[in-house]
Amino acid sequence: MTRLTADRQARSGIAALVHRYGLSAPAADQLSRLLELLAVDPRAPTALRDRRKALERHLADSLVALECVAVRKAQAITDLGAGPGMPGLALAIALPRSEVVLVESNAQKCGFIERAIIGCGITNARCVHLRAESWQSGLGRSDLVTARALASLAVVAEYAAPLLSPGGTLVAWRGRRDPEVERAGVCAAAVLGLEVSTPMPVTPYRGSERRHLHLMRKVRETPDGFPRRPGMAQKRPLGRGGRGVSTSERVRR
Repeated sequence: MTRLTADRQARSGIAALVHRYGLSAPAADQLSRLLELLAVDPRAPTALRDRRKALERHLADSLVALECVAVRKAQAITDLGAGPGMPGLALAIALPRSEVVLVESNAQKCGFIERAIIGCGITNARCVHLRAESWQSGLGRSDLVTARALASLAVVAEYAAPLLSPGGTLVAWRGRRDPEVERAGVCAAAVLGLEVSTPMPVTPYRGSERRHLHLMRKVRETPDGFPRRPGMAQKRPLGRGGRGVSTSERVRR
């Protein structure tokens, strides 16, 4: 495929996303610049250099969350384990009136996110170089927490619950449904004061029929003792009766 053809396909893909979600012309330009950075920046923390694949698996996969009412209404958004800036940067572009904080513990990934924020002119986003458990100033301040390709539902719930304000929502991206992982997530949610909704099937791009968004809403205050110290959520994830469970799954970036 020639560069001209790739560029044409990228523009067509961006236009389709803009139409699907009713985005603005400035948002289209920012998404195009973000896609270009993902493709050409040698330090971009992603293996996806093909523009079409990056558009599908990063931008389209991130923006599909706009199908959730809680996402469209969110004013204070925290993206955990942001990696290459997804979904946080894409949502910041789509929701310019929202404030988005991308929390990432890896310095190199934070560096890319900060370059992308500047290069794409995203004025409503910033990056915090910390683990989620260590971000004390973020406790109870977010009405939406997102997590994509981060950890199991039980672990993500423990990261997110202390950061959510009352009534706030966690949205976690996952692939095909896994009953064992979901049971552990429900058990963890019960401990953490979260209410679990039925997983939402989504199709962000052709061939992604097994994609699901898992939503949990904060209905009670997070108990004392959370967040636990860094690493404990992964080492001893909450499960039945608050005990650890052995299964932990990651969705590959």
